[in-house]
Amino acid sequence: QVQLVESWGGLVQPGGSLRLSCAASGSQFSIYAMRWYRQASGKQGELVARIISSGDRPNYAYSVKGRFTISRDNAKNTWYLKMNSLKPEDTAVYYCNALGADMLRNFVAWGQGTQVTVSS
Repeated sequence: QVQLVESWGGLVQPGGSLRLSCAASGSQFSIYAMRWYRQASGKQGELVARIISSGDRPNYAYSVKGRFTISRDNAKNTWYLKMNSLKPEDTAVYYCNALGADMLRNFVAWGQGTQVTVSS
């Protein structure tokens, strides 16, 4: 089964920056889309950013557009979320997500989540 490992969340002051990463591992699979979600305590989950394997037309939630950047390294089966100008309202658990396929079927995989806290 494909597994995702997410890392590099943490505590940062308002206006600061962080870069999250997500790496996929498994056997005989390909990834065709990568996404980042976030969920603040007691709130509904939100799709933050999305990119396809070609890198064409990355998409962002309005709340993060111009501050966050999604990118990918297909050779490493890894994708990233660079977060700049962080605000307290960005505080949430961030989850990476992948859509892909192996030799038999399509699949959806999720990372374990990493906490991002923006506070003075």
